[in-house]
Amino acid sequence: MNVNETLKERIRFPIPTRELERRWNIVRTSMKMKGIDLLLMQNDNQYLGGYVRYFTDIPAEQAYPVSVLFPSNDDMITITSASANNPLPPDWAARGIKTRLGTPYFRSMYYTNEYDAEVIVKVIKERKDKTVGIVGMALTNAALFIYLKENLPTVEFVDATNLVDEIKAIKSEDELIFVRKAIDLHDMVASAMPSIIRPGVYEYEIRSELQRILVNHGSEEQLIMMGSSPAGVRTPHLHSFYQNRRIEEGDNVLVMVEANGPGGFYGEIIRTWCLSEPSKELLDAWELSKKIQHYTASLLKPGVSPGEVIMKINEYMANHGYPPEGRLFGHGQGYDLVERPALVAAEKMVLKPNMVIAVHPVIANENALGFCCDDYLITDNGAVLMQKTPQEIFVL
Repeated sequence: MNVNETLKERIRFPIPTRELERRWNIVRTSMKMKGIDLLLMQNDNQYLGGYVRYFTDIPAEQAYPVSVLFPSNDDMITITSASANNPLPPDWAARGIKTRLGTPYFRSMYYTNEYDAEVIVKVIKERKDKTVGIVGMALTNAALFIYLKENLPTVEFVDATNLVDEIKAIKSEDELIFVRKAIDLHDMVASAMPSIIRPGVYEYEIRSELQRILVNHGSEEQLIMMGSSPAGVRTPHLHSFYQNRRIEEGDNVLVMVEANGPGGFYGEIIRTWCLSEPSKELLDAWELSKKIQHYTASLLKPGVSPGEVIMKINEYMANHGYPPEGRLFGHGQGYDLVERPALVAAEKMVLKPNMVIAVHPVIANENALGFCCDDYLITDNGAVLMQKTPQEIFVL
């Protein structure tokens, strides 16, 4: 079996090679313009580890750090926690990767902290790189960065995160095919809720069933938050560790699904399902959350700055008697569950066509939580809602 046949057999939804080549070419052009010889990135998960996936189409997983060296003038080098004689990724999955290096390092064993750093220093010295751009400084292991600085005193290290983010945030037509698959998957699980939510099941059993559906249809990682409560009581929004409540007759159940779909692109959706007629407080909170989402979407146009959006949203909130947004209520999505641009005052990236933005405003009081969440695609003419699930409170 040849390499291409093995790739298709072992990877369910590989991104087209032409898309990887498009990314590499754009990034290398930008690197040369900025005088950067080499990019270094390190990720150890999928949720917020999209840089490694973006360049290699292979995710970092299970807290095992993967480093990628991306030269401006050559193919990539990867460093993984593996035997030097059997490095990862497998050769048939290594598109655009010239050299695969392995060394047995584990972050839980402090004495291996510098194993990967030693390998990277050796590569940079051999290549004689003068300027190295770090992509995702906050995602790079501190022990690695300290070792690089101490052992490469003549190398200039620069933060190249924005260089990659500006490219990565704008989705190509090939990428949008996978984004739409992810959104369709979220609509699918939302449509399955009536067969899953019922009195007597525990919240964790709902999560388990949703994960089964998601994985069987191409999802690789899933963040599922939820909460249930009696009617008239504010529904919580909790991580999996706290999902141990048993659903009772008449309850309200809020479910948030943030999962990546086939090919690794993320989407998200939040809806509330009621086992009795929803209270007026819940309906009012939901309608206001939905109105704020729609208002936000009306502001998402090419050339607009996120700071301008958040300023107008806070004015809108104040006009309805609510405090300004203190949370991240909107953000980009792609290979990262949360990626730029974010709808916060500090964001410098302006909105552009083919960005995907999740918008999830919250309206909460003592008796209700209104939480409407969906993804929007920015087009030349404004933002378009991607989900097809009705924006309503569902009564079961």
